[in-house]
Amino acid sequence: MTGHSEITDLQQEARRRAEQLPPPVRAVYPWTGRLRPASGGLQHLIDEGPRDAPVLLCIHGNPTWSFYWRAVVARFADRFRVVVPDHIGCGLSDKPQDWPYRLAGHVDNLCSLVEDLDLRDITLIVHDWGGAIGMGMATRDPGRVRRLAVTNTAAFPSRDIPLSIATVRIPIYGPLAVRGFNGFARVATWRATARGLDPVAKQGLLFPYRSWHDRIATLRFVQDIPMKPNHPSWPELARIGDQLGRLADRPTLICWGDDDFCFTPRFRQEWQRRFPGAEVHAWEDVGHYVMEDAPGRFLARLDAFLARGGHGDGEPG
Repeated sequence: MTGHSEITDLQQEARRRAEQLPPPVRAVYPWTGRLRPASGGLQHLIDEGPRDAPVLLCIHGNPTWSFYWRAVVARFADRFRVVVPDHIGCGLSDKPQDWPYRLAGHVDNLCSLVEDLDLRDITLIVHDWGGAIGMGMATRDPGRVRRLAVTNTAAFPSRDIPLSIATVRIPIYGPLAVRGFNGFARVATWRATARGLDPVAKQGLLFPYRSWHDRIATLRFVQDIPMKPNHPSWPELARIGDQLGRLADRPTLICWGDDDFCFTPRFRQEWQRRFPGAEVHAWEDVGHYVMEDAPGRFLARLDAFLARGGHGDGEPG
């Protein structure tokens, strides 16, 4: 058990980390959050809303962090318990230099978070790497998950990878580009959005990744993309893909930015094949960062989806 003094220390440390954010970022991301022990170090998470309310569990990808889901927290925390973790190595979580940074480890951390907080009646909302990590948890413990909301992600093996991402997996060049020049996160601020980022959004997305040390997970996530069966994370991703059928009866909302260089419409079509009853909204003028390009549209679709009890009409639009 965690003692009172340790809880107080964690609260103070969470406050210290939050207070380091630039004032413009704090203005749109005003939550201090909390810290919890996890594999790899202290994991930061936002946990807002009534404790006994249904849960919205938002899982980010690479190179974002819980800041990416700020509009969901602001919109729904009066009615739902909104939980948004930062993966180890990301956001305001610890950034250990010797942790494995493998998919299974991230899934383990999410499973332990869900169990520690005893989250139930979960609407799981995922993006990018959050799809594999979130569905990894959901396929291990499907009884806790009531609904799914999927945006520009994958949770199954694929041979598709953009050349620009494949090149940063090259030894020497990759670490220099990603950790030395922050090329991955910086390029994402313009390439992952069809409309462009406002200055505060750009500042917020980049803030946790200001040094070689802090960009460890940005690189490791890219290196952990399993393209072949001999990759260390292939078995876990294959397991998740094989077990997605355990969730096929869950009401599912798919909101997709079709102007995505990475998770192209082919990935959306695969989700639709696996979840044929899903409510689907495909937007040609939205890129990979759906929550930056079209937050209003996504929030409106999610609000209506939740109001219906999570039952979609299965029609694209």
